Amino acid sequence: MAHYGMLNDTVIAGSAEDIRGTHLYGANDEKLGKISDVIFDHSTADIRYIVVETGWLHTKKFLVPAEALRVSSRHEDDFEANLTKQQIENFPPFDESDLKSDAKWSDYEGKYRAKWVADPVMHRAETDRNVTPTTKQMTGNLQSERAAAKAQGLPVRERMHPVSTSSERADWEAASRPTERLIPAGSDSVVISSNAEGIGDRWDTFQSHLRERRKEAVASCRTCSGEVASQRESESVENLRKAV
Repeated sequence: MAHYGMLNDTVIAGSAEDIRGTHLYGANDEKLGKISDVIFDHSTADIRYIVVETGWLHTKKFLVPAEALRVSSRHEDDFEANLTKQQIENFPPFDESDLKSDAKWSDYEGKYRAKWVADPVMHRAETDRNVTPTTKQMTGNLQSERAAAKAQGLPVRERMHPVSTSSERADWEAASRPTERLIPAGSDSVVISSNAEGIGDRWDTFQSHLRERRKEAVASCRTCSGEVASQRESESVENLRKAV
């Protein structure tokens, strides 16, 4: 199972490249808050969520999936997502301490993702805007998918089946191809790239730096340190056996 964590104060890039400190805007160009951190996969350094700090929400912070972001069309170096404050208030409260437990994080992520209903076309809860999931998202964290289905009272499916007709297949392949324009002209749907890259130069540069400095970024993680220590101990025992 993937292990996730936050960067906190770890320096990854220069101030001109770091996405922390930039702002997030929502529907109708409403300012939602400041990006204060990211949640990333410790094994790959891929960013999964941004953490947004705000003064109007009682929990002070909320998450947005990386694949739901796009560069702001009105504010240089900032980002936007198709969200309103009312929708965000319906998210389950985010507690960063949940990241310290795989079980707690899986449970939280399941509840959170349940707000993004998969049909197989993802419809943002309480809106008519669509978010088309990629193959990677359709076959992602199984525990989270099961938790999301349970939270919605839906039957648990091991994975979504690919579309069958040639027309549907063509549409799916077109939607799955990476594109720098996340919202095509005249369209009300959002096509998500499989790894959230292509959001913008600042995002891609920051993501690249994070991958390059992954070991430094996870150095303080006890879980990762424990896994490394266990692996080294196992290798030492194996080498000793071979020597004997």
